[in-house]
Amino acid sequence: MAAALEDLTAALLAAARRAGADEADAMALEEASVAIDVRAGRLEKAERSEAVEIGLRVIVGGRQAAVAASDLRAETLAAMAERAVAMAREAPRDPTVGLALPGELARERDGAGLDLVDPAPAPAPAALEEAARQAEAAALSRPGIRLVDPASAWSGRSTVHLAASNGFAGGYRRSAAGLSCVAITGEGAAMERDWCSESRAHAADLPAPEWVGAQAAARALARAGARRPPTGAFPVLFDERVAASLIGHLLAAVNGTAVVRGATWLGDALGAEVLPRGLDLWEEPRRPRAALSRPFDAEGLATARRAIVRDGVLTGWTLDLGTARRLGMASTANASRSPGGAPAPAAGNVTLTEGAVDPAALLRDMGRGLVVTTLLGASVNPTTGDYSRGAAGFWVEGGEIRGPVNECTIAGNLRPMLRSLRPANDARRHLAQVVPSLLVEGLTVAGA
Repeated sequence: MAAALEDLTAALLAAARRAGADEADAMALEEASVAIDVRAGRLEKAERSEAVEIGLRVIVGGRQAAVAASDLRAETLAAMAERAVAMAREAPRDPTVGLALPGELARERDGAGLDLVDPAPAPAPAALEEAARQAEAAALSRPGIRLVDPASAWSGRSTVHLAASNGFAGGYRRSAAGLSCVAITGEGAAMERDWCSESRAHAADLPAPEWVGAQAAARALARAGARRPPTGAFPVLFDERVAASLIGHLLAAVNGTAVVRGATWLGDALGAEVLPRGLDLWEEPRRPRAALSRPFDAEGLATARRAIVRDGVLTGWTLDLGTARRLGMASTANASRSPGGAPAPAAGNVTLTEGAVDPAALLRDMGRGLVVTTLLGASVNPTTGDYSRGAAGFWVEGGEIRGPVNECTIAGNLRPMLRSLRPANDARRHLAQVVPSLLVEGLTVAGA
């Protein structure tokens, strides 16, 4: 279908020129996926999805508009272009709107070398169903697990092609496969649940279904008998499963859109320490087999490894062409877009420097406090960094886990939180965000 996607984008650009656009770019996206849910040993849900979506952005006199459709007929493409040009003529003028110059465009225009596509055939629905059954059976084999709700397996492939009137044309494919299991123990008010979910670009890299089910069961059983923790100021260890959320708040704060709007608690932090000395945060858009890897961004610029934070110091913003022009800077090749939307900056794969010790050593150092394994809801002030989230996990006394806790809130301010964090050495390398468990000092825990 890649050739057809290329033809679609070329046809959209030709239609935009005929409709009167000064500049234009077009995107075509093809996706196919299968998802299976199993409950109580029986097939509960099977979904298959196949779709092609096309999008066109036009620029007319410094004004832009974008439209999308799933109808691929020639008359639809012509109508899209006419509608987009009419919309652009009514839009406000923006001097920062415009395509990349030809000399700025990426030379590599496919996914070669990124290993994003599984060479093996996509798993058959029957194989996905069997994997989900095996995960469920493994969870239910553990005494105390009364229900799995549900066990799931899925597989998908996608192809994207981007073309623009500045001469850019390129595309790449990716695949993904995954397994998940949600296990439940106890009943009524004593009910506790936990989960395990794994996904990979290549299905052969997935752990065994039995391992996924066993992990979900073990995590749920560990939560049995949870109580509220005490209230006070305590160190908090963010388990590796949720630690990336902290780095996600940092990434949101250095996003060019937030910086341009002045809606960021790190607006004055460029060149300042935002993490402890010795810690780096790298963006790695070309990491093989990673979920957010890509050879070029949504404006056709070449992606490259870059330091967002180096030795604790914030080195730059995350920018597309528009936000870069507003700030008098260069794009960091972070443009992202849907077929029907205009580009906006977004970070991809990131890796935070790991520590030298395992989480158990951090527990011994914290002495008394909270391990967070689940975060619920979110209240983060984007301009002040004030942070408050519901949480559940385990209480620590004397450097050891003493029991599960739930129904609590943790609160603080992200700036001192990030400056105080200490990383463990347990990050999982296959994830898009490679972030280990993080110990943060001095949060307020509101429990019993």
